[in-house]
Amino acid sequence: MGGWQERPGARSIVTVKRVLFVCVHNAGRSVMAEALFNRVAAGQAHAESAGTEPGLQPHPAVVQAMREVGLDGSPHTGRLLTDDMVRAADRVITMGCAVDEAACPAIRYTGVEDWGLPDPKGRPIEEVRQIRDEIERRVRVLMEST
Repeated sequence: MGGWQERPGARSIVTVKRVLFVCVHNAGRSVMAEALFNRVAAGQAHAESAGTEPGLQPHPAVVQAMREVGLDGSPHTGRLLTDDMVRAADRVITMGCAVDEAACPAIRYTGVEDWGLPDPKGRPIEEVRQIRDEIERRVRVLMEST
């Protein structure tokens, strides 16, 4: 799936791959994954994030950890996961839903990959940095496979 985007000054049309990152509150792991993916993809692909019970804003430690790598997640507001979002995505990746299937029914969608990462909420900044760095590592592997 995905959309079509014409490169400025070019006659060819390229497919833009779409990735959807999902966690329960769309306030931690999925927010980091969306921002890191979009930076690594540099326009070659696009990521969005959503949650099954979205929060109002990212966790403060997540905002701090992302600022440390030059990304500002503070304007992000949680988005509710919809079937349309799932259908529009080429890849759907949950961030740890296998450990909380009741709160994150997105794991029941066909073809969903779960990264099984711990929730950064309430964790010390050192642990949030480790989660961020692991997400970035996985994003880079994902980009190499697209």
